[in-house]
Parts: sequence; structure tokens; C-alpha cells
Amino acid sequence: MSLTGTPLFATVIALTATAVILPLAVWSKVRGPAVVRILTRALMMVFAQVTAIALVFIGVNREQNFYTTWGDLLGTSDYVQAANDLGPDGLGGKKIEAEPKVKQEFRPVEDVHGKVQATELDGKISGVKGDVLVYLPPQYDDPAYKDKKFPVVELIPGMPGSGKSWFKGLKVAEQLEPLMKSGKIQPFVLVSARTMLLGDTETGCANIPGKVNADSWLSVDVRKMVIDNFRVSDDPRSWGLAGYSAGAYCSAKLALSHPDRYGAAVSMSGYNDPGMEPSSLLRQDPQLRESHNLHTMLKALPTPPAVSLLITGGEGDGYQAGIALQQSAQAPTKIEVQKTTGGHTIDAWVRQLPQVFGWLSTQVKAP
Repeated sequence: MSLTGTPLFATVIALTATAVILPLAVWSKVRGPAVVRILTRALMMVFAQVTAIALVFIGVNREQNFYTTWGDLLGTSDYVQAANDLGPDGLGGKKIEAEPKVKQEFRPVEDVHGKVQATELDGKISGVKGDVLVYLPPQYDDPAYKDKKFPVVELIPGMPGSGKSWFKGLKVAEQLEPLMKSGKIQPFVLVSARTMLLGDTETGCANIPGKVNADSWLSVDVRKMVIDNFRVSDDPRSWGLAGYSAGAYCSAKLALSHPDRYGAAVSMSGYNDPGMEPSSLLRQDPQLRESHNLHTMLKALPTPPAVSLLITGGEGDGYQAGIALQQSAQAPTKIEVQKTTGGHTIDAWVRQLPQVFGWLSTQVKAP
């Protein structure tokens, strides 16, 4: 049964109901020696506790989509088919403009708001194969916009998280669609790709030869697929990123690393040190951890990247990290830091969406 499907949810509801009714029905009828009666009643109590916990977990997971498959939950999923050394640009010596067009088939995603469709992308550069969700703004099919190209924002979830987390948990399309229709924010194409590529290990959106090419998956393969299949521009000024928690780190990292692919990024409750995430692959190697620290990266870049970052967070939850990064930035890099309240929670990030996409509307240019 699917981890997020109705059959599993219904089964757990039935088991939880049984676990509540069973002791009421048979508690006083248990027979046998004292040790048998005690053990039987203890098992009924344990059964009730386990089913209650399972019901809460499955209900929350259905709503937030932290884990979409059993492999993700158990840490056994692996979406990496190859992890070649692709060099500093993540292209492995290839020219992206010389690569054949990637034509995908899409299926509608029924359980989210708005025109969201999904596809299974076989990343030819990165060696990653995974699902990608694409939201099209209300103007996309409007005849008045038939010749218009749209700006794009890649959405990166936290850990754990799936492509659906932004649409189910943060309800991004539900929140932004009225603002797009009213003209308060730009009509963005929103893209959310799988980022849990190695079970429950957080990749730090990094390219690590022999392990994973998560950077190239997001910044090359996913980006090219969207350009090849939708009315969007390949101009980096028309591309932005937004992430929360571990996805916030990835958002800032990809923008700083690839100003030729992205013009702006939003980091909500992020960090500079990838080792702050306990499951981080980069945490396992002190040298990789240091070289992928955003503060270290920014200082080591030969030329300050022409990108704009908005970093939001509270005390001990991204704000200080943002200030440190801001103090290291030199023009043309622009970093704005805003202190927020609400903690490291979905609700806090949901409340920020109108503001951060308003900011993105000023930074990510329509083609």
C-alpha cells in the first residue's frame, strides 16, 4: 500500500479503533494465571499506543508529504544511477546548449491545488532519476499570454521532504495563485524536484563523485527539462530559487555557485554550515563540510556572483547565519536579511510566502 494513500490511512484508522474497543470489550474477561492476564492486558495497551502513534504519523505525513514512499521512510531508496566526476561547472565537459532537447510526458497531480503536473525525469548529466512537479500559473493558458515566456522559481523542501511538500505542506499554489491573478506578484512557473536521493541522507545539493550529483540534478537536468518543455527563458535573470530549512541552504548555495543559471534565491530558516543538518552527507567529511560552508564558498569565489539573496530567520534559526553572510558579501552580490518569528515551523514559512514571493517578483525578471 502507498505510504500516502487512502487504503493505508483507512487501515490504520480501523486498527486504532479496534485497539480502543478491544480492551473495553475483553479486559475483565481475560482468563488464566496472573502473569498471563497481566501480559495480555499489557499487549493490548501497547497495541493501542502503537496504532495511535501510527495514525498521527500517517495523518501528518499525508498532509505534509515528508515521505512519499516506503523507501524514503526506511532510508532504502536510491535515485542515483551514476555519480561521475562532472567538474566544477557540473557539466562533465558537455555544453548544455549542444545537448538534445528533453521531451517529457506529464501526468496531472490531483491532490494539490492549481495546475500541477508531474513527470519522471532521467537526468542525463547528473545520473539521477526522479520525479519533478511543475505548477503553471493561471496566465499560462490565457490567450493574451500565448506568446509570453514566464519566470521560474525552483522550490526546494527541507529534510525530510518531497516535491509535494511545498504544495501540500506550505500550500504554495493555494497562497500565491490569488496574488498572481491580482498582479501583486509575478505569474511564476514553480518547479519542485525530488531532493531525497539517497534514502534518508541529506545531500546538501552537492556534487560528490562516486556518491551523488545533486547539484547538477537541480541546476542542470531539471532546469533544462523545464526550458525544453514550457514557455520559459534560459536567462538566469528569469530564474530564482526558494527553500526552507535544509532546502534554504541548498537555495542559497545553488545561487552563489551558479550565477549563470540563477539570479536570485530565498533562504528561510537556513544555515551556512551544512553540518548543521544531522543527516548531511557533507557532515561526514570535514574537508567537504568546510568547502561547502556558504561563508567559505562566498569568500573563496574569484569574482563576487551577480545574484541577490533574501535570508529570513529568527534568533538561532538562520538570522545570525544570514548576517554573517551579508557581512562577507561584495558587490554585485546583494544579500538582504530579515528577522522573523514563529520558529522553525511550517506555519512560520507559510506566513512568509506572500512577502518572499513579492521580493522575488522584484528580483526575478520576466523574459
